[in-house]
Amino acid sequence: DELLVIQALTKEMDDTQRQQFFAFYKSRRKDPQTLLILTLIGFFGFAGIQRFITGDIVMGILFFITMGFCGIGTIIDLINSKRMASVFNQQEAVETANLVKMMGK
Repeated sequence: DELLVIQALTKEMDDTQRQQFFAFYKSRRKDPQTLLILTLIGFFGFAGIQRFITGDIVMGILFFITMGFCGIGTIIDLINSKRMASVFNQQEAVETANLVKMMGK
């Protein structure tokens, strides 16, 4: 899914814009394994850190206060960590593409 989004976003960019896109996107992208590890850390310490990293501040605070909704929310995030990373990365790709296009004008 993520690759298809990136291909669609960069299809009409020139080489310079593509290079800028990939440079910015690489720094903003979150690795699914990193989110999985952060979610596991939530079980043993700071519940909700994966939500803070993906920019979901309100849910991060709720996870922290409720200890990951008593662990249930953390288990759900463990199961969905790959999807969470994919959704986050797709949003970042769109934002990065818009930024690169604005810089090129």
